[in-house]
Amino acid sequence: MISSKGYAAQSAKSMLSPFNFQRREVGPHDILIDIQYCGVCHSDLHQVRDEWENAIYPMVPGHEIVGKISKVGDHVKKFKVGDLAGVGCFVDSCRSCSSCQAGNEQYCEKGMAGTYNSYEMDKKTPTYGGYSNCIVVDEKYSLKISDKLPLESVAPLLCAGITTYSPLRHWKVGKGMHVAIVGLGGLGHMAVKLASSFGAEVTVLSHSATKEADAKRLGARHFINTKDDKEVFKARNRFDFILDTVSANHDLNLYLDMLKVDSTMVLVGAPPEAVPVDAFSLIPKRKALAGSMIGGITETQEMLDYCAAHDIVSDIELIPINEIENAYVRMLKGDVRYRFVIDMSTLS
Repeated sequence: MISSKGYAAQSAKSMLSPFNFQRREVGPHDILIDIQYCGVCHSDLHQVRDEWENAIYPMVPGHEIVGKISKVGDHVKKFKVGDLAGVGCFVDSCRSCSSCQAGNEQYCEKGMAGTYNSYEMDKKTPTYGGYSNCIVVDEKYSLKISDKLPLESVAPLLCAGITTYSPLRHWKVGKGMHVAIVGLGGLGHMAVKLASSFGAEVTVLSHSATKEADAKRLGARHFINTKDDKEVFKARNRFDFILDTVSANHDLNLYLDMLKVDSTMVLVGAPPEAVPVDAFSLIPKRKALAGSMIGGITETQEMLDYCAAHDIVSDIELIPINEIENAYVRMLKGDVRYRFVIDMSTLS
């Protein structure tokens, strides 16, 4: 076993604190990544505090992982020692169901093995995430990372990047389309960058008027303050596609009214409570409300390669690991532009 160290939550009410644990030895198809940076996702906070009622303690969060490979298994073909590599939201899946065979491992019918707060496919061995010094992962579930971009700013692409890239690609967002992004946070700011790079005319919908300048800096053509009833009314029947990135409770019907005939709104944020949808927000213009969750390994690699080719990274604030609890407090207040990333060299 490999002795490892990280930060863990021991319960829903405890603060994250230093934690020593064991990783498995590097198997024939595994790589060992010395973690250099790990992004901080809002879902880390949800799970640490057991807000989704599925917590496994002790919990080492983190699923936006980048670093350098220090060891490879005898049968590894994709990587070599010294390569940069990344790990996203899952580390394995059944590999045989129709979703896995189609490259949609995130929808594995037997349940993917999450990078943390989950179990390996044996359904017995708990997984520990990237708030740690190293991780052992099968090469099939690892990503190649380009050295063309600042590594710390690449880390959030492993969740925030692919979570927004996947639905934008699936619904074929591109030139000539009027697209709205609901919320300008960790997910929203990546959605703006990606949608605009695909050629769409992007509008940010936000209740924070102070974010208008940032929205346009990131690539949005327009900004609508959703607290302004007149602006909201003028936006009715305006958009071909809406990507909703908000994880707080909010009125979906407000945004559905902004869709054109035969258009779709996709949820990637996860509000803590069920949100009501009025049937008449959908029926009169044959609108659709859908959801999307991250992406498969092939699509995630495609996203990383696209971002490297187009110089797209996350806007981040780099923090030492002992500032993680304060980062959670600030994240809840929306006080980050736009993703915290932990410098794992600060793990002592």
